[in-house]
Amino acid sequence: MLIYNTQTRKKEVFEPITPGKVGIYTCGPTVYNYFHIGNARAFLFFDVVRRYFEYRGYEVTYVQNITDIDDKIIAQAIEENTVFSSIADKYTRAYLEDTAALGIKPPTYQPKATEVMDDIIAFIVALQKKGNAYEVEGDVYFATENLPSYGCLSGKKTEEQLAGARVTENPNKRNPADFTLWKKSKPGEPVWDSPWGKGRPGWHTECVVMSRKFLGETFDLHCGGIDLIFPHHENELAQAIAYSGKPLANYWMHNGFLNVDGEKMSKSLKNFFTARDILSEYDAETIRFFFLSKHYRSPIDFSRELMEEAQRAITNFYNALAEINFAENKDNISPTVCGTAEELQNFQQDFIAAMDDDFNTAKAISILFELNRKVKNTSFPKTDRLASAQKMVELGSVLGFFQNWETKLNKSLPDLSKALIELLLTYRKEARNNKQWNVSDKIRNDLANLGIDIKDTPNGVKWSLKETK
Repeated sequence: MLIYNTQTRKKEVFEPITPGKVGIYTCGPTVYNYFHIGNARAFLFFDVVRRYFEYRGYEVTYVQNITDIDDKIIAQAIEENTVFSSIADKYTRAYLEDTAALGIKPPTYQPKATEVMDDIIAFIVALQKKGNAYEVEGDVYFATENLPSYGCLSGKKTEEQLAGARVTENPNKRNPADFTLWKKSKPGEPVWDSPWGKGRPGWHTECVVMSRKFLGETFDLHCGGIDLIFPHHENELAQAIAYSGKPLANYWMHNGFLNVDGEKMSKSLKNFFTARDILSEYDAETIRFFFLSKHYRSPIDFSRELMEEAQRAITNFYNALAEINFAENKDNISPTVCGTAEELQNFQQDFIAAMDDDFNTAKAISILFELNRKVKNTSFPKTDRLASAQKMVELGSVLGFFQNWETKLNKSLPDLSKALIELLLTYRKEARNNKQWNVSDKIRNDLANLGIDIKDTPNGVKWSLKETK
């Protein structure tokens, strides 16, 4: 398996620290508002990374934090005239609801920054004792000049780092690049007691402490959006090295940016969408398909046109399963044509090869399309079409598709059974044979109004339920 490592800027063979086990840390939400679709890309993709490792037989420990104390949370609390914990609780609940709606598996551990405050304070004390942190009037800063490797993750020189971070002049700092580990309290802000007085931790320290607490001083994968490389992940790594002399993670993975209709997402441009907004328009599988149809390191452009394409693709998969009554036959499936079993094994190997090449989900999806064509090919025996469908569902589930396929396939319209649909289609066939086109068209139109799509093919009439929200 090859993984593109942001730190080395090349694909590397993945070698777990402990054979058969993988430790993954993914930066979670700062819970001051609903998370946007750019965040959703990261959360969905790294859910797939976790699923794929599990598919390959690894025991995965998946940790994702919740940042529940931060400047943005405090600002939102002031705006809503409430306490910070009320804001954090409200949007934590919303985050859990929306990720569940997106079909994202819950993490193995999901710590909150406020739950590990003693660990954070102890960590900063240790850095200070080692001479890698200093206190000025209740604020504690990390001494970047003591760490020659600082910048090794982002690959930026000091002047580039400062420009990227938009560092403001602070006379208390020894070096403009130094970042805050502990912030002295301001009136009206939440505070915790510490050796430096009342205050609260910095964001970068929260994450490095939480990841180490649940995964150890060095773990396998650290994941997040490309916007987190600097300063957040750079500063996490710096603290870990300064504390133990060891790297925080062996591999760093980052997904690309998301634009909307060719422009950077911005509230001022009125092209800012939360995941909750998009979930009100499209189902979870459509959203997942949209993101996974592009390689995770590439930028992706969100548009309604592309979302409609994704929706049609998902509908096509389910229509194929419905055509062969997959739900009714799933427990008794075996290919009959010589070579079919071998062909399906080849599809599986091609899927694995795609995913082993730095999680190439776009190529993996193309294999699902190939299987789907097999399912829909009426020249094949039904047993072989069913076997192809079974493999499509198996591989698709690795990407997070088909999580509720039985519900989708078995969903029914009010007061309308499959038997009744088939009866109406029989009457329509008789009308067509008698050239009673008005009767035939009326049946077709009435069924369409009820959500039934009718398609006349050389092999007879096919029907399917329209995809609905």
